[in-house]
Amino acid sequence: MKYLITGCYGFIGKSVVEKLENSELVLVSRRTSNNKKGAFNNSNVTELNVDISNLSDAKLMLFGVDSIIHLAALAHVKDNKSASLASKFDKVNVHGTLDLAKHAANMGVRRFIFVSSIGVNGNFSLSRFSEIDTPNPQGLYASSKYKAELGLMELARHSDMEVVIIRPPLVYGPEPLGNFSLLLRAVTKGYPMPLGSVIENKRSLIALENLADFIILCADYKKTPQAANQTFLISDGEDVSTAELFNRVAKAYGKKSRLFPFPQSFLRLGAKLLGKQDMADRLLGSLQVDSSKARELLNWKPVITMQEQLKKMAEADKLANQK
Repeated sequence: MKYLITGCYGFIGKSVVEKLENSELVLVSRRTSNNKKGAFNNSNVTELNVDISNLSDAKLMLFGVDSIIHLAALAHVKDNKSASLASKFDKVNVHGTLDLAKHAANMGVRRFIFVSSIGVNGNFSLSRFSEIDTPNPQGLYASSKYKAELGLMELARHSDMEVVIIRPPLVYGPEPLGNFSLLLRAVTKGYPMPLGSVIENKRSLIALENLADFIILCADYKKTPQAANQTFLISDGEDVSTAELFNRVAKAYGKKSRLFPFPQSFLRLGAKLLGKQDMADRLLGSLQVDSSKARELLNWKPVITMQEQLKKMAEADKLANQK
């Protein structure tokens, strides 16, 4: 099979590409490759420097492609006070996605994998999120992802191209981004954290290797015909509290978990006064997903445990620091 992967040099993209190193690949990114083709040791790799939000002619790059794995997205904008912020997200995450998908459908691409976000369901859960929940996107990023989902499903209804939507929760792996990067820094630097009190929250996460494996499974339309035009929530299946996550990371990195007790009510109050309410909610709130649909419909199961992935992260960091 021939795969086209957007966002191929990003956090998730690099893992997907490495797992598909023996396949025919078209790698699409706005960034230059820096000789990444040689790093993949694959003569069947075509690398293209393309901005998907400004496609003029996609026929050449889509020729012969069987499946698209669409990872490219705008997740952060520095100018978060801009009046045109919503349009920036929509340009890339909505219009760029749908423009690519329309070109793909016209070129006979069989399947389009869209990696969305659990934020489409919401930021916090009182019970496990599932695919049948009414979407409740919070924030411009999640809203743009949901708009793209709707557009893709509409396109699937009027074309022969199949769409698969994947909504992962927090993804962790080597060189993590966002909130997990901040957590990892706190552990490795030995910062004391006021999370030693009993915190009964539960968070679902997905290891990078597990997510990449599931994406590739869905991209193979021959193996997974039942995935056509479906939405999946995916996780490791090892939900943990924030304090437990800190302890697991500390164990993997051979560090001491420096948690001390502090009333949650004071934490929330202090965060509110500092304008960090969202951060407190993520530390103290719950977000769980039900990934049974992926396991039962596609017979998928995680390829790595949380502790194994954390150990690989620690080993990778150790090697990087030795260079």
